[in-house]
Amino acid sequence: MPLSIRASRWHKMASLTHAGSAGPIRRALSRFFENGAAVVGLAILIPILVLTLTYDLWWLYKPNDIDLLAMNQGPSAAHWLGSDGVGRDIMARLLQGGRISLLVATVSMAISTFLGFFLGAIAGFAGRFVDGATMRFVDLAMTLPPVIFLLVLASIVGSGIMPTIFVISLLSWPVLARMVRARLLELRERDFVVASRGMGAGLWHLLIRHGLPNTIDILVVYATLQVASGILLEAGLSFLGLGVTPPEASWGNMLNAARATHVLENYPWQWMFPGGALVLTVLAINFVGDGLRDAFDPRSELK
Repeated sequence: MPLSIRASRWHKMASLTHAGSAGPIRRALSRFFENGAAVVGLAILIPILVLTLTYDLWWLYKPNDIDLLAMNQGPSAAHWLGSDGVGRDIMARLLQGGRISLLVATVSMAISTFLGFFLGAIAGFAGRFVDGATMRFVDLAMTLPPVIFLLVLASIVGSGIMPTIFVISLLSWPVLARMVRARLLELRERDFVVASRGMGAGLWHLLIRHGLPNTIDILVVYATLQVASGILLEAGLSFLGLGVTPPEASWGNMLNAARATHVLENYPWQWMFPGGALVLTVLAINFVGDGLRDAFDPRSELK
């Protein structure tokens, strides 16, 4: 065999060995940072997070400070993004609204992720009767019209930050429960799970020791995309007056306050900046979520 062919084969074998020696997390991160859209989304998302979490340390104005002498002023050196109809600084309200929107979306994501994983894992591991009862409950939750259910539930529990978190949390978990159950139905027939059952492992041990590690890819991708969905749901509820209520700032109620025709025509900065921040943040999170989905997809190894 010619020396060049041997060298080529050795190089291929060495590269495959090196790729296989890297851990799954390292390979997933490598695939993530090779995704241009995901990196762009991360580059947009990180400054947004830093600005919204730290603005009160460096910005002069507070979100609810009223200055009647500065009503409806356009962007200037004093108010970088202008002011609203009662003289409140748009920049301060924009960043505070981002903080509230991210808080609502993140907490509701954590609750819905826990519910979806717990019910899906119980259905997958607990046996046929529990599986059937749990999935009929999930089917019932999925048959409810989401928009109507959201509006009715919001009108029942009221407006505010905590009711908004509660409403969004109850709307999102059934899809995750189905995905987790599908993964664990296949997993429970594996030898290591059967052996654990044979050694007397209980349901909680199976959930934590085997269920959680083997569904972490589903949970990470779902959680990321659910944050974007939560931001949109919170903005929609607040725009309709069923979410975060004034004077607390949120991107949704900022858009609601600027929906009058004379504001849309004469003071575009009052709706343009919160609308742009909402679109940009959701797009960035979706890009990151798509990158994480591709990074955790085992089929990416074959591409």
